[in-house]
Amino acid sequence: PVENTVLANEQVVDGRGWRSGAVVERRKLTQWFLKITEFADELLDALKTMDGWPEKVRIMQENWIGKSQGLKFRFDFTEKNEVTGEKGELDIFTTRPDTLFGASFVALSPDHPISLALAEKDKGVEEFISKCRQMGTSEAVLEAAEKIGFDTGLKVHHPFAKGKELRVFIANFVLMDYGTGAIFGCPAHDQRDLDFARKYDLHVQPVVIPEGENPKEFCVDMEAYTGPGRLFNSDFLNGMEVEDAKAEVIKRFEAAGKGEGTTLYRLRDWGVSRQRYWGCPIPIIHCEKCGTVPVPEKDLPVTLPEDVSFSDPGNPIANHPTWKDTTCPACGGKAERETDTFDTFFESSWYQFRYCDPKNAQIGFARDKVNYWAPVDQYIGGVEHAVMHLLYARFFTRALKKCGYLDFDEPFTALFTQGMVTHETFKDTDGKWLYPADVKKEGDNFVHAATGKPVTVGRIEKMSKSKKNTVDPVEILETYGADAARLFILSDSPPARDLEWTESGIEGAWKYVNRLWRLATLADYEGTETGNAEDMRRKIHVTIHELTQDLDKFHFNKAVARLRELSNALDAFAQQKGDGKVLREGVETLVRLMAPMMPHLAEELWQNLGHKEMLVDTAWPKADPALLENDSVTIAIQVNGKLRATVQLPRDVAKEEAEAAALGEPAVQKAMEGKTPRKVIVVPNRIINVVV
Repeated sequence: PVENTVLANEQVVDGRGWRSGAVVERRKLTQWFLKITEFADELLDALKTMDGWPEKVRIMQENWIGKSQGLKFRFDFTEKNEVTGEKGELDIFTTRPDTLFGASFVALSPDHPISLALAEKDKGVEEFISKCRQMGTSEAVLEAAEKIGFDTGLKVHHPFAKGKELRVFIANFVLMDYGTGAIFGCPAHDQRDLDFARKYDLHVQPVVIPEGENPKEFCVDMEAYTGPGRLFNSDFLNGMEVEDAKAEVIKRFEAAGKGEGTTLYRLRDWGVSRQRYWGCPIPIIHCEKCGTVPVPEKDLPVTLPEDVSFSDPGNPIANHPTWKDTTCPACGGKAERETDTFDTFFESSWYQFRYCDPKNAQIGFARDKVNYWAPVDQYIGGVEHAVMHLLYARFFTRALKKCGYLDFDEPFTALFTQGMVTHETFKDTDGKWLYPADVKKEGDNFVHAATGKPVTVGRIEKMSKSKKNTVDPVEILETYGADAARLFILSDSPPARDLEWTESGIEGAWKYVNRLWRLATLADYEGTETGNAEDMRRKIHVTIHELTQDLDKFHFNKAVARLRELSNALDAFAQQKGDGKVLREGVETLVRLMAPMMPHLAEELWQNLGHKEMLVDTAWPKADPALLENDSVTIAIQVNGKLRATVQLPRDVAKEEAEAAALGEPAVQKAMEGKTPRKVIVVPNRIINVVV
């Protein structure tokens, strides 16, 4: 039943999906896949050249692809039967063949064929597997979960240690879709294996010893040793480095015909099937006579039925009485359309190229146009898409190139990942989520605005409809205006970090917007006092230079801070009745610089300043290079090469004056200990080194 299923990417809490509350149940489905694994090496190798992408995203994709080099080999069961098979062998993949002499158990995935065969005969095995299937399916969930197992009663022979047998467990932390779905456990050198071994009182035998440790004393207690070292307690491997030992074990298995060196990937082919209405129909026709037949190109695209009902459980398209009925394009007989639809990542993996040729009614885009406009120069998106959407888009681009649709490999030259907008969460006395607008603060406590009942304040989390910790944008716009909201979002924190939405934060931004309005509209542009006009002009042009760089680097919070510094300086300059022309230059520059962040306010002020042309149509201000240099510089003072003080001196000060200033510094005199300097080395505008 539909109510007992849970989304594959939904977080699992206590065996239920956190969003839906449905019990997790893993099922086998017939689905369609795109062969992303065909490009695994390309996708991995290209990450080294993608300098415009954040390192954290490249690392996440590298780990997701998960290239592992190791050994695929076979254990011999101690007995052959209908469960262990005629050959009585068990395939294993490991990236640490060097630790084979430290093996103390073998573990199977709950979905391994042997596990399933045992479940048909043993109710206890069946119940254990059912319990495992109520857990999450991601590696992160399994890694954090308690390691549990079921002793199958089966045993295998150790391939090198004669007479040694290893017990075979079914374990909740072994994944069927990685490697062979079976592992050997070496507790001393793998933390999950160690946790499992301690729980079931299994032997822990260290076989890799760190440099400098005594072999007679080295042991592993509750923390596995995963670092480098030499092999010991390992027969013919003793004394070898880890990498040499790996190579030797692989060599021996290959010589015996019992295994081979293998490269595996954690990446799996992309399952694109979804059993729901929204999304592109998968263009396949099923015919009893011809099997699966692609929809002919002349009949594309396949469109969704519009008279669909969502009242019944299950796939609305599959439930439609007529849509799926069609004829086979190969034999002309009765056939049915595929009722699965593509997932939404499918569409979002290539839609950026449609923008290059949006009105093309014949094909998705013309090759010459997409080659002219793409790849995308700058992509801005959430880091939550790092290993799904972005990886799929990279694959899709390569697939399109291979099929002749475009001539480049990567869809996005540069990537910037912004943070999330977060807010406190609230629950009523029944544990139901509440909107912030439904909550009010009374003293130090929060209560329900309508009922007055106590409210529980939860964690600050990403704004989401499911947890109702959202703020109505209409109310914000009507109360504070769009520019104040935009200013707060940009100024609160670096855009790569999460932003906590607070009432005090938006109010502060709104007050600053009002300050800017007063400054620009009430300033006396007729003032004749010189004041510090030259310093003011220098501040204006330094701000242009630095704020422009901030915007180019996505340092929006720094850009807002520079706006505030300039407005404060202009405020003070206006109070001094400073030169009206300089004040006007400063205010106009301030308005032009604020335009990307507060466009509505900037346009209004620009018009108020007497300009007929819209600000958006004017050029970005340029800094005067002559005003970017300060009249003074900070010079470091060293004594025998060690920094002892800094001093502010006029730019290009005379050597004699620089020496005198350096020797007059108390910290320098103390470091000299009354000695006479042998020489004083002056690097103009940078360093003074006193040698004693």
